[in-house]
Amino acid sequence: MIGGPQILSAIFLATSENWRRNSLAFVGGAAVSISLVVGVTYLLGTGPIEQRAPTPTRTAIVLTGLLLVMVHTYRNRAKSGPPQWMEKLKTATPWFSFRLGFLLLGFFPTDILTSITVGAYLAAQNSPPTDAVPFVLLTLLVLSLPSLTLIAFGERAERFLPKARDCMDANSWIVTELVLLVFMAIALNNFFA
Repeated sequence: MIGGPQILSAIFLATSENWRRNSLAFVGGAAVSISLVVGVTYLLGTGPIEQRAPTPTRTAIVLTGLLLVMVHTYRNRAKSGPPQWMEKLKTATPWFSFRLGFLLLGFFPTDILTSITVGAYLAAQNSPPTDAVPFVLLTLLVLSLPSLTLIAFGERAERFLPKARDCMDANSWIVTELVLLVFMAIALNNFFA
C-alpha cells in the first residue's frame, strides 16, 4: 500500500521545511481518502466473495500486465528517479501535503485497488465497516514512521533521513519492482487457490 512514491513522499516531507505540519497534513489526507474509498466500496459491495473470484483468464491477463510493467521498469531504470512534483516536496505547504496524501493514497492505482479490496471483502463477509480500522491505522502508522523517527531520534534522524531519501531516490526502480512482485505473488496465489 505504501511502497514506492507513498513512503518516498513521507520521507521527503519529513525532511522539508515545516516538516511537522506537512507530515501531519499528508497523513491526514491519506486517512480521509483511504477511509472514503473503503467506506464507499463497503456500501456498494454486495454478493458473496465467491461470485467475484478471479478466473484463470483474468489472472493470466493480470500477470501478463504486471510482467510487462516490470520489464518496462527494469529497462528504464537508468532514467528512473523521482517525478518532477517530488521536487516541490522540499518546500511544500500543509495544503499541498494534504492534497498529496489524499490523492496518492486514495487514487494511486495500487492503493485504490487495495482499499477497494478491503471494502469489498468486508461487505462480502457481512463484517462491520469498523473492521477496516486496523488496516487504515496500520497504513497511517507506516506513513508516519519518518516523522515519528524524527521525533524519537532528533538530530540523528535529521542526518539519517536525507541519506535514506537519496538512497530510495537512486534505487526507486527496485522499490517499484518489489511492489510488482508482491502483486504477482498475490495473483498467483489466487490462481492456484
